[in-house]
Amino acid sequence: MANFPRKNANQESRKKPPPVETLAEVFYYRKQIDARTEMVIVLEDGEQIVGTIEWYDLDALKINRKDAPNILLPKHSIKYMFKAEEVDNDSDAS
Repeated sequence: MANFPRKNANQESRKKPPPVETLAEVFYYRKQIDARTEMVIVLEDGEQIVGTIEWYDLDALKINRKDAPNILLPKHSIKYMFKAEEVDNDSDAS
């Protein structure tokens, strides 16, 4: 039988799983906050909130709105969000 090096019990024989948190969400929020990008936030019930993100934490976003009071949105109520300028670009192309 050939002499193959044996791995010690201390050495890992498997790859580590990818990290649970990639920080992509944090980077995206930080970028939009710093640029004061106007966002459209679509809620689970279909309501659309337009404003800029003032701050965020683990469970919520605070949105500053121009023509309405500021609002604190729990993240679980958000279906998706996108930049408001994307809506303007789509309507100009039509």
